[in-house]
Amino acid sequence: MEKEENQNNISTEKNHDSIEGKEESEVNSNTEAKEEVKEPTPEEKIAELEDKVARTFAEMENQRRRFEKEKEDAFEYGGYSFAKEALNLIDNLDRSKQVLEGDDVLKETDALKKILEHLDVIKKDLVSIFEKNNIKQIDCLNKKLDPNFHQAMMEIEDDAKEPGTIIQEIQKGFTIKDRLLRPSLVGVSKKVAKKDEKTEENQENFKNK
Repeated sequence: MEKEENQNNISTEKNHDSIEGKEESEVNSNTEAKEEVKEPTPEEKIAELEDKVARTFAEMENQRRRFEKEKEDAFEYGGYSFAKEALNLIDNLDRSKQVLEGDDVLKETDALKKILEHLDVIKKDLVSIFEKNNIKQIDCLNKKLDPNFHQAMMEIEDDAKEPGTIIQEIQKGFTIKDRLLRPSLVGVSKKVAKKDEKTEENQENFKNK
């Protein structure tokens, strides 16, 4: 019995020693791993700082350019909305002129002539003021349709013009500097539709009968 107890004690001591040995080896391996992680050299730290500084300066430069662009746009196009609304004055003058010219009572009267003259003077003054502020009318008649400046409202048959040519201006368009303020509303030409030859032949045959 005593021998067995001694053997058991010896075996438990060996197991305990082996566990302690494993723990020590794990601790040693962890410390070795930590020691293997090298700290960056001064040159590497300087390079990292230089990269961060360069990125910061680049971001600041981009912001500066963006602010400059916004400032220029605000200065040059700050009156965009006002200018667009002011175009209604010209439209209303043109409509008033058309109504007066179509009035049977006022036709060929001196009063109508004077009124139309005054309306023309007012319109010329408005156009002059617009031009001084870089708001200009779009010249579109007899030009090819450009979706950037024109909006086609109708097609008109005309073999004398190349298809897609503007032959009617419904509403004037305007630009402010290099931006479109509003497009010109236009009518463009298209080829005259050819009649069905068979239909014409049938009609002639019917007449002969």
